[in-house]
Amino acid sequence: MDVLVTYEVNTKTKEGRRRLRKVATACKDFGQRVQYSVFECHLTEAQLESLRARLLKIIHKGEDNLRIYRLHSPRERTIESYGQDNYVSYDEPLVY
Repeated sequence: MDVLVTYEVNTKTKEGRRRLRKVATACKDFGQRVQYSVFECHLTEAQLESLRARLLKIIHKGEDNLRIYRLHSPRERTIESYGQDNYVSYDEPLVY
């Protein structure tokens, strides 16, 4: 399944900036960044649960915001992208 992960982390404190880096790292482990705080991920149900659990351990629910959107497949029918789009499909051959 394809999911969109978005987050906003309060970075006014040192701890907040640390959380921001941890959230970004967790998201990079499961998908690819498409904007600063937006990641597209192609996951199994188990991977989604793992990512969700990892992120919920990091964020501070009183200061931060995390959103996970399930996208209808295929990606090309769900997402309209204008301007620079650096998305890489890992389902397709990377070298021709």
